Amino acid sequence: MGEQNEAGDGPALVRVSDAERQETAERLKLAHDEGRLSLIEYDQRLQDAYAATVRSELDALVADLPAVPRSALPTVRAETAEVKKAEYLGEWRSWAGVAVLLTGIWLVTAIASDDGWPFFWPVFPIGIWGAILVAQLFWGDERP
Repeated sequence: MGEQNEAGDGPALVRVSDAERQETAERLKLAHDEGRLSLIEYDQRLQDAYAATVRSELDALVADLPAVPRSALPTVRAETAEVKKAEYLGEWRSWAGVAVLLTGIWLVTAIASDDGWPFFWPVFPIGIWGAILVAQLFWGDERP
């Protein structure tokens, strides 16, 4: 069996991906920006990070630095923002589909009715749902 790394999330001798190298580089940049690493030490560790082939090499580069939550890394924050944007646009697509469907139902019943044009009842579900989506735009979705 392989040696476990400090995080306990797998063998330390597992080969690393480019994404893991990039995350380590971001952790090192944060440490340099905080003044924990000199420019020379940062440069050397950065070179070592991009040359690393196994997790234990990356772990050694940040072992003496405070732990940084993965969600605090700029790349992860950007990915999370992209996912939220895609989800938000997906909600608007759903809203538009339902709006077309309800308006179609209203139109068919209005044409079939002998009493003229009935009240446009889809305004309630379409309007309330649209208002919620607009509110999410301004106040955001604060779910963890």
